Amino acid sequence: MTTNLSQDVPSPEAVLAEISRILEELLGDYGLDDIEVTRETLFQDDLELESIDLVTLGGKLRDRYGEAINFAEFLGSMELDEIIEMRVGQLVDYVTERLSETAKDSAAEGVA
Repeated sequence: MTTNLSQDVPSPEAVLAEISRILEELLGDYGLDDIEVTRETLFQDDLELESIDLVTLGGKLRDRYGEAINFAEFLGSMELDEIIEMRVGQLVDYVTERLSETAKDSAAEGVA
């Protein structure tokens, strides 16, 4: 029996839409809810997120996608200048990749 993993893993577009929704929710507290979030949007320069906002974002991502998404680990793999220059698309790619890996691992466990 073959499992179609693509049905279990959201598309990058769906992940971008969800991250955009989460960011708009966060930014609404600052009156910045009219900013269009794209893959090229910079967390620091465009969204002006503070470190506490990144912590909140990490928690919301874990709430939405589960234990597969470890935002602190993702940030920990970067140098400070990389974090400052981080784009939303990088986070989308990370989330999509981790969800895909988790789905593959789950499928492999189901076959074994």
